[in-house]
Amino acid sequence: MSHAAIELSGVVKRFGAITAVNGLDLEVPAGVCLGLLGPNGAGKSTTMRLLTAQAIADSGTIRVLGRELPRHAKPARAAMGVVPQLDNLDTEVSVADNLRIFARLYRISDVADAVERGLALARLSDRRDDTVDSLSGGMRRRLLLARGLMHDPELILLDEPTVGLDPQIRAEVWSLIDGLRSRGATILMSTHYIEEAERLADEVALMNLGRIVARGTPAALIAAHAGRETAEVYGPPARLAEVRAVAEAGGLMVRSAGPAVAIVGAETAQNGEIPADAVIRPASLEDVFVALTGERLE
Repeated sequence: MSHAAIELSGVVKRFGAITAVNGLDLEVPAGVCLGLLGPNGAGKSTTMRLLTAQAIADSGTIRVLGRELPRHAKPARAAMGVVPQLDNLDTEVSVADNLRIFARLYRISDVADAVERGLALARLSDRRDDTVDSLSGGMRRRLLLARGLMHDPELILLDEPTVGLDPQIRAEVWSLIDGLRSRGATILMSTHYIEEAERLADEVALMNLGRIVARGTPAALIAAHAGRETAEVYGPPARLAEVRAVAEAGGLMVRSAGPAVAIVGAETAQNGEIPADAVIRPASLEDVFVALTGERLE
């Protein structure tokens, strides 16, 4: 028996002229939280849909929890907890009823107990009888999470779990996910938020143009591809162009970062390549992503 919860090998998925997933190899060991990090359009959501058999690969093999997809999609789905990116809660019925419907769907023997656990996890026990359309965005996202976890799944798929939430609420959802992780759940989480991947994932797989371009712990990826420090310089365009030219002449990697330029691997700079007014910060996964793909994440 294989110990990987997810195994994709040579997976290709095309939509007309667009190749969304392009020869994807990905293995997620049991008990690991893997962050699938990449810009919109990298193929992350398509990968998630292939794993739930909502989309069928054109070629390659997919195994989830030892079961081949799409042939054994039904038992695989039953053992997975899926938290979709798009809120598809039933807004007409109460919070408790949303959980109750799913508990029955998953054939959970003690429905009442499962509903109580779900309410507690989502921290919505006091809102059990309220309809979903009266909840805030953060509450709805917590309910989506709780709904996907009712049957104590072996594997949890989170597709952009905090997209569109404000930072304070995002932090609440993160603490829920952190709790799952510390319990030893196997989690695959797609995201385009750097901080989300850095905070929650044991390992990060950087995805671009339908394939994985690098994988490792955040610290290892940063050390291998971005060095220790990044220097950011702010100023008018002419000054930034000059700073870039000097740094690039010295062999340093430079990228634009909004109103600034970022000089990656600043600790290796020789005299004069880093201006005195530069802001020095620790290197990040964003620096790694740009170094490997030439693209920004947000």
